[in-house]
Amino acid sequence: MLSPEGLVALAAVLTVLGLLALHFWEGWLEVSGALAEEEEEEKGIPFMAEGGSGCRLLCKPSALAQHLVWSLGRSAALQGGRWPWPRWPQLQMLRQLLQPPEPELVVARELLQLPDAGLVALDWLVGPWEAVGGGEGGVSSAVLLLIPNAAGKVTGGLLQLGLRALERGFIPVIFNRRGHNGCPLTTPQLQPFGDPGDLREALSYLRCRHPGASLLAVSEGSGSGLLLAYLGESGSSSRLAAAACLSPIFRARDWFEAGMPWLYEWPLLLHLKQGLSRYAGALAEAVDMDRLLGSRSLRELEECLFCRTRSRPTSWELYWERNEPLRDADEAAVPVLCLCSADDPVRGAPARTVPTQLFRSSPYFFLLLARRGGHCGWGHEAVLDYFRAMAEFLRADERRKGPRRWGGPAAEPPAFTWHRSYTR
Repeated sequence: MLSPEGLVALAAVLTVLGLLALHFWEGWLEVSGALAEEEEEEKGIPFMAEGGSGCRLLCKPSALAQHLVWSLGRSAALQGGRWPWPRWPQLQMLRQLLQPPEPELVVARELLQLPDAGLVALDWLVGPWEAVGGGEGGVSSAVLLLIPNAAGKVTGGLLQLGLRALERGFIPVIFNRRGHNGCPLTTPQLQPFGDPGDLREALSYLRCRHPGASLLAVSEGSGSGLLLAYLGESGSSSRLAAAACLSPIFRARDWFEAGMPWLYEWPLLLHLKQGLSRYAGALAEAVDMDRLLGSRSLRELEECLFCRTRSRPTSWELYWERNEPLRDADEAAVPVLCLCSADDPVRGAPARTVPTQLFRSSPYFFLLLARRGGHCGWGHEAVLDYFRAMAEFLRADERRKGPRRWGGPAAEPPAFTWHRSYTR
């Protein structure tokens, strides 16, 4: 016989489980509708359809597009069939979010001091030693910059990608924004959603440290806003040779205004508030901390941090004119592969959240769209196959036409102040 306290606890657990089941069921219905709606969109180039992921490549026809179809069509990472519950993208997302990499990674941290005395952290994945590979497919010694989501969460999927990159001979390093993941906040200034200034400084430093290596970058989720903004702003002077975005948020303002399902928004909001509360003293001179920590949505929090500041207040509209990820997409001159799922519960239905016209018109943007996979729940290892395919294509192209300028000039970057913080 259960005690009254036990009955209350049991009722609470059953209520939570019921709410979760209702949410998943509603999500399944919404996903089914999204998939049906998405079928009406342009089909793209199908490959791996039989027994595989059913991926399609949407892009402007080109020699590079044909090479990617041929190369990624052989990718074991796109064979699919490994996830036992394909109709539950929420569970797939939680798995990649929480599952730790095996074996455990060894990380060496460097702090990079920026021109305004702010700091960003670079976490170099340096071990375990048995994971360090010798390179393959022309990507040996390429530096791979891993960009977490805008909340700074380094997911299990991103760490697993770093581990696989290490095994294949890449030099993987994680970019941590100001105040994220233990990086000290030395100025009352965080990085706006689509301001690539700090990322540009980090890439200049990487070019200085590895002058002979190719620079590659991959971003996860909302962190793709930073990478896409950098590619647009830098244009043909980008220091990157190629880039990839996993489940990117293309239309950031619309995404903030629409909001996410509560199951995702509230934990993310709590995570952000916990991180910001550590720097309440430093941020108090710039923002209203009471209002910030009392935010009830991601939009409210973003407005408090970057629009309703004490020194330079601005409007929500003007903020997004300066920070929308695709504001300068027409200027991008580096190949970027965007891996998306039609059932992504965080980004929303492709018909209203994916700029398909951009992929049809730009020779540099490629959309790899899978029917299922959730948010950042697939594609991590396929990214490495993409970078290998890019290396093969560029080598063949250079033999025909001479070296391309992708990756930017190897000009001498400015001096930096940095030091090693710790190794774990």
